Amino acid sequence: MTAKICVVIPAYNASKTIEDVIKGALQHVDTVIVADDGSTDNTAEIAARAGAHVISITRNRGKGHALRVLFRKSIKDGFTAVITLDADGQHSTDEIPSFINTYRLHPHDIIVGSRMFEKEKIPRARYNSMHIARFYISLAANQFIADTQCGYRLYPLSLLKDMILTTEKYTTETEILIKAGDLGAVIRFIDSKAIYTGGGSYYKPVMDTGAITAYVVTYLIMKWFKEGFMPDKPFTYTAGNIMNLTGKYSITNTLFQTFVVIISIPVCSMYFINFLITSKSGTNNFASLRNNNIKFSKIVRASYMLPFVLLIIIVEKALCTAGLETRYIDGFIARYYPHLWSCSHSTY
Repeated sequence: MTAKICVVIPAYNASKTIEDVIKGALQHVDTVIVADDGSTDNTAEIAARAGAHVISITRNRGKGHALRVLFRKSIKDGFTAVITLDADGQHSTDEIPSFINTYRLHPHDIIVGSRMFEKEKIPRARYNSMHIARFYISLAANQFIADTQCGYRLYPLSLLKDMILTTEKYTTETEILIKAGDLGAVIRFIDSKAIYTGGGSYYKPVMDTGAITAYVVTYLIMKWFKEGFMPDKPFTYTAGNIMNLTGKYSITNTLFQTFVVIISIPVCSMYFINFLITSKSGTNNFASLRNNNIKFSKIVRASYMLPFVLLIIIVEKALCTAGLETRYIDGFIARYYPHLWSCSHSTY
């Protein structure tokens, strides 16, 4: 198979790290494309000098917009796949050959780096949020994804070419995984080093986590609505998806997601009742769950536990301030947000 692969890097004020990232990537691929997302420093100049093709975005629009710009440019230039790297140096470019080799074996699959095998290097609060995120995102994507928050990925551009992306900032990477998985695509993972430099990330824990959570919850509620009434339909994504329609405008997107999140807990309970009824009738409603032998009761229980997760985190932070460190939340999350899948897509 002849594959044309490039590395793409969304960058914002990354002048301290971008040169090393580009030079490392160019040891393994011929082309690196950087989207300078309205930087106020000399990121673009350094990137060009390091050997990258630079696309300048006039004002900062966020990672999601920069990724869409990079995808369009890569498709236009005839590439078959892109490897996404963060500009802050938290991805080891030495792992690029592993992505390329896995792609050659599985050219239609998304490949995601997983830092979970080095979980001791991941900050505790970050690891716990990653654990909960993969629980729900894996449900929406119809398969277990070891690390749903890692930006180190390989995307076959044939998958992205006709995919409608409506989200912004860090939510876009979650949107891609969910929509690809809900189209029937396989999402594989390979081990990737957990590198935390202590700076460079523009991720806002409250705002960005809230946006991702709202998107995932809304997608699941809409997905299970279809599955509840349509047997044998585990893959529900279409171009006419209601989230694509409401996502065209910021106001409709915000209002719709807010409404769905507010009603999500009682609606999830109603779906559980439907799940039990259809179980007795023998129809394969909620096929994405039944096909993977996932018990809906565990999803409902996990959803009802979310307020307690927040409460425990607040209490433990208060105790830590007072000099008393507890780790009850770790076991709580491991218990109520387990690995529900009987199989997963590892490196091979």
